[in-house]
Amino acid sequence: MTNELREAALASKAWPYEEARKLLARYPDGTPAKGHILFETGYGPSGLPHIGTFQEVLRTTMVRRAFAALSDIPTRLLAFSDDMDGLRKVPDNVPNREMLAEHLGKPLTRIPDPFGKYESFAHHNNAMLRDFLDRFGFDYEFASSTEYYQGGRFDEALRGVLRHYEAIMGVMLPTLGAERRATYSPVLPISPKSGVVLQVPVEVVDAEAGIVAFVDEGERIEQSVLGGRAKLQWKPDWGMRWAALGVDYEMHGKDLIDSAQLGGRICQILGGRKPETLVYELFLDERGEKISKSKGNGLSIEQWLTYGPPESLAYFIYREPKRAKQLHLGVIPRAVDDYWKSVADYPGQGLPQKLGNPVHHIHDGAVPAAPLPVTFGLLLNLVGVIGDADPSVVWDYLRAYHPGVEHPALDALIGHALAYHRDVIAPTLRRRAPTAEEAVALGDLDARLATLGPDDLAATAQNEVYEVGKRHYGQERLRDWFKVLYETLLGSEQGPRMGSFIALYGLANSRALIAEALARAA
Repeated sequence: MTNELREAALASKAWPYEEARKLLARYPDGTPAKGHILFETGYGPSGLPHIGTFQEVLRTTMVRRAFAALSDIPTRLLAFSDDMDGLRKVPDNVPNREMLAEHLGKPLTRIPDPFGKYESFAHHNNAMLRDFLDRFGFDYEFASSTEYYQGGRFDEALRGVLRHYEAIMGVMLPTLGAERRATYSPVLPISPKSGVVLQVPVEVVDAEAGIVAFVDEGERIEQSVLGGRAKLQWKPDWGMRWAALGVDYEMHGKDLIDSAQLGGRICQILGGRKPETLVYELFLDERGEKISKSKGNGLSIEQWLTYGPPESLAYFIYREPKRAKQLHLGVIPRAVDDYWKSVADYPGQGLPQKLGNPVHHIHDGAVPAAPLPVTFGLLLNLVGVIGDADPSVVWDYLRAYHPGVEHPALDALIGHALAYHRDVIAPTLRRRAPTAEEAVALGDLDARLATLGPDDLAATAQNEVYEVGKRHYGQERLRDWFKVLYETLLGSEQGPRMGSFIALYGLANSRALIAEALARAA
């Protein structure tokens, strides 16, 4: 780590560095007693990993890397699975739902795997999480709530919960309704009879021994809470975990502000220090509504990666974490092009600007050197006019446009463009007929294109597009002229620089597009 980089990082306004500086301030005397800074992300394994899981691990990783630029204190990232939770309802997207229904209320690690592959439902979903994180190359340590509870990692913290039972109840009860208050306990014993995680009132019998009493199927039972025979409600569990593990940093969504505040108070009651945090905004759908798994209005990781590379998703997630953003198929093309524009900008930037460039954080400073020779938007427009083509056909156009073109990312981008056109654009693609006025301008453009040669075609064609626009629409209405070209030739409201498109698609093919548009006007 160079002194120049460290000094620039200390002054950078990029949000990962701002977050990392919170951790520097947390330990002004240097390395904490435990010997490292602990980052944590949480995961509920009652369902499969999703884009929310990805964004939280990615953003936390970016803060962790930023901290490494500021300090030599070692760090760890714990991906914690709350797999001892009781199953509250049967997910819609799993097989053997009737079997799962027979195990409602039991810890997820004690429920058979409906897919028949692992020893429990939680083990299946934990494996999916680990495969998911490994697929993206995250550096993390996996932690299982069941293993921590059963292995005694939380035993001393649980004794602390019993010692401070009334104080914790004093934090939680004011947040609950009257009916819930009557039966609430932060401690959830596991029934020795049914194996269900019980939601029943609990009496502390012996805090030091970890013994509580509760009623199970009409019988008063005294049982230890240690060694996995009980777990905590999720909000007290969050605070207990922060205290027991010494978590220094955990971000969360805006919807969990109140829960995190309660967890922080419980952490402090147990003698811990609440972690530093970033409160991020939630993703919205294309109508501006909150994304909900039950509504099914979200966008999956698999969908994004069908239509764009992983780096484009990382770019989208990096940008403005405290601002609500719409997440839908329509944002993918711009994210792809914005990512590659930032890659192209990076080499010419000074160090402070590089540290503020999203690609610096996506690649931890090892940014690809070669910019794309063509934009993703231009690829989409090309695919839009040539139709359902083989990738080799698209390559033929690219090589004619840019002889000798090669780029390690182009093959995948062509595949993404073909898939996006097939699934998203083509079903609604309509090239409208030009009006009489528009047809005159298009005819003028065609006549001018007929005079051009192959030399520097992108520039000369772009010049003719401008000249025709100024002649027929005036300087002040050039935007209207471009919209005419996009809607009548490409079937979209927005589009590329037409000169670049004409050069890529070819002069003869572009003139044929104009002829087709004029035929629709007849």
